[in-house]
Amino acid sequence: MRLNFQGLKDFQAWQKAGIALPKNDIEATRKATSLNPRWVHFGGGNIFRGFIAALQQDLLDKGLTDTGIISADRDFDGIISKICRPFDCLTLLVTLRASGETDKRVIASVADSICWDSSILEEWEKLRAVFVRPSLQMVSCTITEKGYALRGIDGGLLPSVLEDMNAGPDAPKNAMTVIASLMLDRFRAGAFPVALVSMDNCSHNGEKFRASVLEVANAWVERGFVDKEFYGWLGDESQVSFPWSMIDKITPRPSGEVEAELKALGVEEMSPIITKRGTYIAPFVNAEAPGYLVIEDKFPNGRPPLEKAGVYMTDRETVNKTERMKVTTCLNPLHTALAVYGCLLGYTKIADEMDDPDLKKLVEVIGYKEGLPVVTDPGIIDPKKFIDEVVSERLPNKFLPDAPQRIATDTSQKVPVRFGETLKSYAASPALDASSLVAIPLAIAGWLRYLGGTDDNGGAMSVSSDPMLETLQAGLKTPGGLKGILSNANIFGVNLYDAGIGGKVEGLYAELCAGNGAVREVLRKYLA
Repeated sequence: MRLNFQGLKDFQAWQKAGIALPKNDIEATRKATSLNPRWVHFGGGNIFRGFIAALQQDLLDKGLTDTGIISADRDFDGIISKICRPFDCLTLLVTLRASGETDKRVIASVADSICWDSSILEEWEKLRAVFVRPSLQMVSCTITEKGYALRGIDGGLLPSVLEDMNAGPDAPKNAMTVIASLMLDRFRAGAFPVALVSMDNCSHNGEKFRASVLEVANAWVERGFVDKEFYGWLGDESQVSFPWSMIDKITPRPSGEVEAELKALGVEEMSPIITKRGTYIAPFVNAEAPGYLVIEDKFPNGRPPLEKAGVYMTDRETVNKTERMKVTTCLNPLHTALAVYGCLLGYTKIADEMDDPDLKKLVEVIGYKEGLPVVTDPGIIDPKKFIDEVVSERLPNKFLPDAPQRIATDTSQKVPVRFGETLKSYAASPALDASSLVAIPLAIAGWLRYLGGTDDNGGAMSVSSDPMLETLQAGLKTPGGLKGILSNANIFGVNLYDAGIGGKVEGLYAELCAGNGAVREVLRKYLA
């Protein structure tokens, strides 16, 4: 069986293999999308193909929409030419359940895949033609948080951004300048309304998106490339909205076990590739079953009925509360704690860590005992039930090949929110005392111990990339450097001494560094 239009005609073979096929008329959907495109998505990676595109497939299967999504990605030589187009933009979604069972279905909601590299003129003109259509309702993105950044760590404009600002909107290279340029086309064609929706896993994503696009537009106004009316239109949220969203679903790199299972079922050409940009991707996507998408319902030109596919359509405040619930209490702090201690103790899979009673106790205390007392309740999702699902189903899912080494990446950028916000909440509560915390100080001390680059047996251990890695490692080797780190509110969101746990973290760090086996001993000592 081949994953393409011709291959899907052998319906019985797919049915025998237990792989569900789309219920919509794919050819009709693609024709309708070409005539009246409604949704363009930037970023053709796993979270899009395995979650967002699947939501639109649900709507197509139910007859609740008649158009698909146009995918835009920069990686022409990799994702587009080797993963999308050879398979007629179809994706084989494999849902990995904690029970060991898998559900398999073909996703056909992606109607076309276009490269947004402006140097490839045929592709660029094709994408520009989509943006000037009045029917376009939504432009969404999963380009990672870095995709919205105009500046580097030093605060200066990135070279590619500055170059695009100085050169004007005709041949942009940066993701934000590309979108600003395409929006200029839309403005000039009739100033048709549209929603620009970040679906990336970062706080206040809509705000970040809006600020970056507006800054690019303002730079072009100042340099005389565009009229100020364009900037005014972009800034009018009754015409161009930037809804906030919260997304949560694990779609890890393609599993070799899943590839072997598909091959045994007779599905051909499922091998993953590594693109020149370092993306590890395959014609199939393996993903966990749970998934959450919460979007601010602010669409000036209409939208698909996403709530019929399980999306929470709500107001900005609820989106913000849901994101805060997940990131500061119910999931992300647990992930970070497992990541650093998993590396120290030699684990390569998050799921295997949940069989370790010490590590399981660590995340349970962080979530239930220390987090829930100050959790933000969004009203649409119960925080305790969310943690229950994380601890009992999501983290222990052995069929999700997620590694602590991956999750430990860029931890310095995560701790201010994942732990700092909880510490702020404790400080603001007259009924709570941060000095009573145990597991959160353990997680912070464990991260600092992890930065040393040796595991609990004293062996060399790779430390994941982090923009502050060299600075932090140097600080830990300098007399008095630890105090400087723990008192740095830019790192933790608060001065840990002012928060009441600086001394405790100092002591825990010293114990964790006491010698081989100290990490395990410390966990057992304080979590008994």
